Amino acid sequence: MLYLIKQMNQKESQQDKELDIDKRITDLFKHLDILYGTQGFILRASKLDAVDLISSEQSQDRVLALQKMLEADPTLNELAAGEEIEEILDHLEDMVADKYARRAVEDKLQKRVQEKMEEKYNDYLRDIKTQIVKEQSNNHENAKTLKKLGQLEKMERCGLNGSAFDRLRPGKVEEIIGQEKALRALISKLNTPFPQHILLYGPPGVGKTTCARLAMEMVRGKQNSVFREEAPFVEVDGTTLRWDPRESTNPLLGSVHDPIYQGARRELAEEGIPEPKLGLVSDAHGGILFIDEFGEMDTYLQNKLLKVLEDKRVFFESSYYDANDERVPQYIKKIFTDGVPADFLLIGATTRAQEEISPAFRSRCMEIFFEPLTPEHIKQIVTNSAHKLGIDIAPELGDIISDYSHDGRSANKILVDAYALASNEGKLSLGRLKVEAQHVYEAIQNSRISPYILSKGSNEAEVGKIFGIGVSGHLGSLIELEAIAFAVESGAGTIRFNDTAGSMAKDSVINAASVFRKERGQNLNNYDIHINIVGGGKVDGPSAGAAIYLAISSAVLNWPVCQDVAVSGEISIQGRVKPVGGIYQKIFGAKQSGIKKVIIPVENIPDIPVGIKGIEIIPVKYIQEAYQHVFIPESQSGRRID
Repeated sequence: MLYLIKQMNQKESQQDKELDIDKRITDLFKHLDILYGTQGFILRASKLDAVDLISSEQSQDRVLALQKMLEADPTLNELAAGEEIEEILDHLEDMVADKYARRAVEDKLQKRVQEKMEEKYNDYLRDIKTQIVKEQSNNHENAKTLKKLGQLEKMERCGLNGSAFDRLRPGKVEEIIGQEKALRALISKLNTPFPQHILLYGPPGVGKTTCARLAMEMVRGKQNSVFREEAPFVEVDGTTLRWDPRESTNPLLGSVHDPIYQGARRELAEEGIPEPKLGLVSDAHGGILFIDEFGEMDTYLQNKLLKVLEDKRVFFESSYYDANDERVPQYIKKIFTDGVPADFLLIGATTRAQEEISPAFRSRCMEIFFEPLTPEHIKQIVTNSAHKLGIDIAPELGDIISDYSHDGRSANKILVDAYALASNEGKLSLGRLKVEAQHVYEAIQNSRISPYILSKGSNEAEVGKIFGIGVSGHLGSLIELEAIAFAVESGAGTIRFNDTAGSMAKDSVINAASVFRKERGQNLNNYDIHINIVGGGKVDGPSAGAAIYLAISSAVLNWPVCQDVAVSGEISIQGRVKPVGGIYQKIFGAKQSGIKKVIIPVENIPDIPVGIKGIEIIPVKYIQEAYQHVFIPESQSGRRID
C-alpha cells in the first residue's frame, strides 16, 4: 500500500514538473512574440529552421526552437548533452530578460531623441534646406564673380619679363665666381652619410644662398647622401622671423589655432577643439632648412630652434586640448601626444662675424667662410653678366665697376643700370647693344655710389705716412695713418691724436712713445707730435699699434716710408709685435688696394691664406725687423736706417 502511494506521488510530481516546463516554454514564446512582433517572430523562426520544432509536442524540440531563435544559430540540432531542460530554460529566460532591458533602454533613448528632434525641429529643417540648396548648386557664381575671374585670367596672361637679377643669378656651378673652395667644402659636408648643420659666413652678395641651392641640387639622390631625390629645400629670410610672446603665430616652428582666439577650422572651432598648424621646420623634414640672415633672428626664437634641432621634432601645447575628449580627431591627438617630426639639416647664412653668433649654435654647426671677391672676380662677373644680357661692353668697364663694388650683386646693379641707359639711347654696334664707360659713370653718379677702395698703395715714398689694415665685417681695408713732428723746448712737447679713434688706439700711442724712447734714447716730450687717422674712423682694438709707432718714427727721424707696404700688429712696450685678429681678411683687403707687402706678427703665420699670390707676407717678432721693409733703404734715400 505504501509503495503504491509513493508511486502515485512520484507520478504526480513528474506531471507537475512537466506542466511547469510547458508553462515556462509557453511564456517564453509569448515574450518572443512581444519582442519581435508576430510577423517578425514567424520570419525569424522560418529563417532559423525552427517552425517544425515550435509545433512539436516534445518539450525538448520546443526548447531547442527557443534556443535557436534567441541565439540566432540555425546549426543547432539538439540540446547540449548532460544539461537539464530546467538549466537551459534558466539561461533562455536570462537572455529574454536581457533583451527586455535593452529594449527599455532603447525606448527611453528613442524617446529622448524624439523630444530633442521636436525641440530642434526648426533648426534641423533650416539645415536640411541649406544642404539641399548646396546640393542643387554647389557654387555661388554670378556675373560679378565671373567678371573677377576674367580679370585674374587676363592678369595671368600679361606680365613683365622678370627681374634682370633673376636672369643674372648663377644657375650652375660653373657660374660661381671666387667661391670654388667654399662651394666644394659645402658639397662635401652635405654629400656624406652623417651631415651636420652648417653656418655660412661672408659679406653680402658673394653667393652664399646660390651656393646652398646648387649644392642641394648636386647631392640629392647621390650614393653617399642622405637626401632623397624629392628632399625639400625650404628657404626663409631670418629678418622676417620674430618671436611672438603670445605664441599665436610662429611660421618657423608652427603654432596652435585655438578655437577662441585664432579660430580653427569651423567644424573644430564649433566643438572647441584646438588645431595645430605646422611650421617651416616640419615642411623641411627630410631636407634642408636654409635661413638667410641667420644672425638677425630673434634670440629667443633661436633658443626655441635649438630645442627642435635636439629633439628632431616639434611639440605643441594648448590649454583647450583635452586628451580624453572623444571628439578630437586622431591626427590632432597624435600631434599633441607625440609631436611632429622635424628632422632636417639647418644651413644658416650670415654677414655677421663669428663672435656675434650664439655659441650654442656654433658648437652644433660646421662653419664655412666665403671669401671677399677680388677685382679680377668682379671683372669676370661683369663679363659673364654681359653675355647673359646679350650686350657688348667696353673693355674698361670691368676695371671701372670693380673700383665701385666689392661683390657680385653690387657689380650687377651698376651694369644693369648702365645697360638701361644705353638701351634708352638705342645705340647699336654690329646689331648689338653696347654699353660704354660713359653709361657706367652716369649710373654711378645717379646712384651716388662711392669708390669701394678709398686708399690705394703706390710706388712713392712719404715721410710720416703709413698704411695700417682694418676689418669691417668680412672685408679688410687700408687705414691711412699720418704723423707730423715739430721740435720744441725740452719737455714741453705734446702728442695729439684723434678723439674718435678710440681709447685702445690712444693706448697704442702711449706704448709707441715708450718703445721709441727705449729704442732711440729720445723722449717724445721734446716734440709736438700730431697723429691723424685719415677719414676719422674708429680703430677697434690695438692692431694699429705697430703702424702708429712706425709713423711716429718716420715723422721724428724724417725717414721716408714705402707706400706699397701695410702693417698690422699690436706694439708692446718691449718692442714686440703681438698677434691680432682678422689677418685673413686684412691680407685680401691689402691685396685689393694695391699693396705689395704686408707686415704681420710672427704668431699670425697660421692665419695666412693658403695659396695667396701677388702679395708678399712678412712675419716679424720685433718691430725693428720691419724697418728694412717699411723705410726706404739708405742707398735710395741718403739716410741711415738702423
